[in-house]
Amino acid sequence: MPTQTIEDTDITLPRPPVVTIRNAKSRDLPELNEMIALLAAHHNDPAAITPEKLERDLFGAMPWISALVADTGTDLIGYAILVPLYRAQEGTRGMDLHHLFVRDGHRGHGIGQHLVSRAREIARNAGCDYLSVSAATGNFAAHRFYEQMDFKPRPVTGMRYMQALA
Repeated sequence: MPTQTIEDTDITLPRPPVVTIRNAKSRDLPELNEMIALLAAHHNDPAAITPEKLERDLFGAMPWISALVADTGTDLIGYAILVPLYRAQEGTRGMDLHHLFVRDGHRGHGIGQHLVSRAREIARNAGCDYLSVSAATGNFAAHRFYEQMDFKPRPVTGMRYMQALA
């Protein structure tokens, strides 16, 4: 599949007749890697992701993430990545909807809503009490989307620190 930009264009492709939301498989790694790089570029972030890193983190000896893909039968047109969370003081499990992406031309057809619904189902089946997601401060379209999907905004407090381990 040719590389596409993430930007919304005036082009709206017809909705594929069948879109299956399913767990990512090894064969999806190149397209999944490409979509992650597109989302990173949109946010002006470097994309150091590779299919090998994805394989390690999705299917390796110690899987770290899970991924859903929106599959038309010939192409992947979207994905969601889930990462486990834990609130030790409450003893509650959660899941972070770390990434949500739908290719340009396929937005507005409900694909993102289906990915979120399936993520919610996975989190419930894993015994999670909550599903969280974040969006950049100025990304008002994302804010509206998540609020329409019944996510409640929560204030961000404090600072997050990081220390490189390598």
